[in-house]
Amino acid sequence: MRGLDFSSWQAVLSTLGGLAIITLLGVGIRLLVMQTLQARRERENRQINERLRTLMAAYKTLGGSFTGDLDVSPAHLRQLRERAHVDGVMEPGSDRARRIRDAVEAALSDILLLGTDEQVRLAAHAATELAQGRPVHTHELVLSLRDFVREALDLAPIPAGLAIPRQGPTRPASSGGGAGKGRGDGGERGGAGKGGGGAGGAGMGAMGGMGAGMAMGAPASDEPDPRAP
Repeated sequence: MRGLDFSSWQAVLSTLGGLAIITLLGVGIRLLVMQTLQARRERENRQINERLRTLMAAYKTLGGSFTGDLDVSPAHLRQLRERAHVDGVMEPGSDRARRIRDAVEAALSDILLLGTDEQVRLAAHAATELAQGRPVHTHELVLSLRDFVREALDLAPIPAGLAIPRQGPTRPASSGGGAGKGRGDGGERGGAGKGGGGAGGAGMGAMGGMGAGMAMGAPASDEPDPRAP
């Protein structure tokens, strides 16, 4: 209060002007700091959400199956063809194993980019096993992903005594049924169109024949009647 001078109107105005400038500077600095902190918080939230979304998709890919063959086969199409040739089979079997392997490799790549230290270690081990041509089990990596996602979402941990079956990679669905059905429907529609065209042609032919018969049976009006005197 010692710096404030209220002895005259000029001193009062200059004092109030100085206080207003200091207040505006303080408010401006506070707004700038708050805006900077908010932008940083929003960027961190976007990074966390993107990381969670990617790791949840990897969890669904690596642990979406509880039955059947739960390991990942590293065989490629060339190896399947060589194996089929050795066994005397003309064509290799279903390419489901190759599609599972491709999906698992993509999920492992995402985990190597955004996973924790433990998840990166497990993903690197799985990728190394695939590169060396050995089957891979993803159950341990699935457990790590599940625990991390539940902790990030503030969910209670799964009870220790709960018996959950081993999890393996998701089996892709077959996509050949829809195309075959579409072709069948198209064939039926094409057959119906052809049948309708044939029926229309037959009807027009019958009408043409009836018209020609009536024309031949009627006498011409211009010729003279031989019974006339």
